[in-house]
Amino acid sequence: MSELKRTAAAPPVRHVHLGLGNFFRAHQAWYSHRAPDAAQWGIAAFTGRSPELATALAAQDGLFTLVTRAADGDRFEVVDSLTRAHPADDHDAWLGYFADPRVQVVTTTVTEAGYLRGSDGGLDADRPEVRADVAALRGDLRAPVRTAPARLVAGFAARRRAGAGPLTVVPCDNLPENGSVIARVLGELAELVDPGLARWVTGNVAYVTTMVDRITPEPTADDVAAVEAATGVRDRAPVVTEPFTEWVLCGEFAAGRPRWEDAGATFTADVAPFEERKLWLLNGAHSLLAYAASIRGHITVADAMGDETCRGWLEEWWEAASAHLTLPAADVVAYRAALIDRFANPRMRHRLDQIAADGSQKLPIRILPTLRRERAAGRLPLGATRALAAWVCHLRGRGAAVTDARAAELASLAQGPLPDAVRGVLEALDPELAADDAVVQAVLAQATELLSTPAPERVRPSAVLGARSI
Repeated sequence: MSELKRTAAAPPVRHVHLGLGNFFRAHQAWYSHRAPDAAQWGIAAFTGRSPELATALAAQDGLFTLVTRAADGDRFEVVDSLTRAHPADDHDAWLGYFADPRVQVVTTTVTEAGYLRGSDGGLDADRPEVRADVAALRGDLRAPVRTAPARLVAGFAARRRAGAGPLTVVPCDNLPENGSVIARVLGELAELVDPGLARWVTGNVAYVTTMVDRITPEPTADDVAAVEAATGVRDRAPVVTEPFTEWVLCGEFAAGRPRWEDAGATFTADVAPFEERKLWLLNGAHSLLAYAASIRGHITVADAMGDETCRGWLEEWWEAASAHLTLPAADVVAYRAALIDRFANPRMRHRLDQIAADGSQKLPIRILPTLRRERAAGRLPLGATRALAAWVCHLRGRGAAVTDARAAELASLAQGPLPDAVRGVLEALDPELAADDAVVQAVLAQATELLSTPAPERVRPSAVLGARSI
């Protein structure tokens, strides 16, 4: 069995990425790989936390197999845009790349929670990890730091010291106006560390807003074996994804960039309509299913799509959300039809428990915008309140296991009598919701219904997990 190894020189590093993981490799790395100037734009990527993936990729020269999994079969493609893979703690290498004038683009995939925002949308400067990083950088701008914003600010300081010129930050997480979001967070952190650095950042760092869309579940041992069987090559870190992909970017780059548009990316003057369509219809539907369908015993999105009840809930949510989208109606109809096919792909094992993580960060941008608009119009959207009801049940221990940046706080609020739990959780999510008695009563009624519904025997989690190595 052969190993994945380069037979030609790797492209020079001109692009740094934070958040080395499956989605980045199926999306940004793939677009760079497909760009006509790929030989000029190698990527150095850093893990967010654990070093295992970086170690595996470094052993195969950054190469990995992308498995595009359609309903009728798999397509295998070796992606070669990743020149270097580093663990999170390789801080000297991180600073070295930022000090290199050849590096001109920085992308991030750190999840919504990774930007450490407070209730006002800016940096949560009172978080212990933020305070620790600020103190470390005030003492030494080269000091190792833990959080994603501090790592970026440390990189900016290294670039300023080296006189390496301007660069562009391109966040690729599911946040509305993510370019503006990260600009504010990093600007506020830089100001806390060194006002002079903050001024340099304002004059030298550009931010581009993006919308990203490609379903990329966690690969399994079976996926690794399938790649080896099909290609005859041992790959320690393949990625499985769907055929559909979309990347929309908005903003001016301060320096160079790959020709991503020639690989299928869309550059536009207004990314908001695309953001809303994706965040509400795809991500909002994913969150609804992650909580509600897992309570009914389903394991994957495709499993849930075979359940008529779940499909009805999905359509109910889409009807409410679609009313507030600004793209042409025909585009919205086509996108919804495509989502049905994408979600129902039986060969894409996109786990609901993977999607369920960090609901406190996701629901405010996936579900609440539609709920607020519907309430302003005098309507009570049961598709939106059901997602909240299912989340309350999730926090009470039903369905997918709880993984959330606010898990301890929210799980405590969700205990006790259900009426108190519903109001307490909604108060923590958005005080205005808790003050809306109609919303509270709808969530309570739907939570009561969900908690009283037994999971079908054919899809009980214990049965499925006992039969498969997942």
